[in-house]
Amino acid sequence: MYIGNDLIEAINVNDQDVRVPGYLGKFKRSLKLKYKELIQQYPDPPEFLVSTQPPPESTQQQQSRY
Repeated sequence: MYIGNDLIEAINVNDQDVRVPGYLGKFKRSLKLKYKELIQQYPDPPEFLVSTQPPPESTQQQQSRY
């Protein structure tokens, strides 16, 4: 979930269930409830991005693997 340009939270979803009606909606509803006060502070509604690729790892995590 993004508010403005800020990534607020990312949730892993099951790729096979994305097509099931209501599957993504339950995540959106729970995030909207969890961050209700934060959302009310911004004039624009939150945006939700669904991607099949995981978010990039931080530089520190990448360096620790080498």
